[in-house]
Amino acid sequence: MLVVQICRVVKMPERFTFSKSSRLLANRQFRAVYARRLSARDKLLVLHACENNCGYSRLGVSIGKSCGIAVVRNRLKRLVREVFRQNRHLVPPGFDYVVSMSYKSYRQTRGKSMTEARRLTFEQVRESFIALALKLAGQKV
Repeated sequence: MLVVQICRVVKMPERFTFSKSSRLLANRQFRAVYARRLSARDKLLVLHACENNCGYSRLGVSIGKSCGIAVVRNRLKRLVREVFRQNRHLVPPGFDYVVSMSYKSYRQTRGKSMTEARRLTFEQVRESFIALALKLAGQKV
C-alpha cells in the first residue's frame, strides 16, 4: 500500500514580538521624546511622540506610583505593551512613543486604583492608544 501525503505550504503570520530594539530603555531616550513636546491625551492615556531614524516604532511605558501599588502599575504596563505588540501594523512607523497614564485618570482612580485597574480592558487601552498615535502622526512637523 502506497501512502501519499499532500503537504500544503502555509504562510506563517508575521510574529508579533516585542524585542529590545522595539523598546525605549535608556533615560536619555525618554528625555528625547519628552523634549520634543509632541503629545496628545484622552481620558485614559497620555502619549508623547518623537520622530526617529529607525524606520520602525519604539515604545516606552512610564506609569507613576500615583497609579497604585506595583501590581496595578505592572498590569497597566503589560496592557500597554501588549496593545503595541499586537497592533504595531496600525501604529504609524518611524516614531518613538512614551505612554503614561493621564493625570485625570490618576485622580479618578485614587483610593480605588486596584478595582479600576481590574476593570480596564485591553480594548479600552487599544482604542485609546491607536487613536492618539494616529492623531500625533498627523501633527508631526
